[in-house]
Amino acid sequence: MAVVSPAQVQRYLSGLVYPSSREELIDYAVEEGADEDVIDTLSMIPDDMYHSPEEVSQAIEEIQESPEEE
Repeated sequence: MAVVSPAQVQRYLSGLVYPSSREELIDYAVEEGADEDVIDTLSMIPDDMYHSPEEVSQAIEEIQESPEEE
């Protein structure tokens, strides 16, 4: 599984109404045709309410910065 960039994720969230939960982000991305890597990335961000695309991007950047646990 590859974590994708915030820009790649935002392509599938364009038009989404905020605030949105992580589950709503995932559902919207699926409806917009997002691939498995985008869905997996959204699944890894904290289960929280997001109030803007910037908050989603920040959450993605934070998971990219943390070392993977194996």
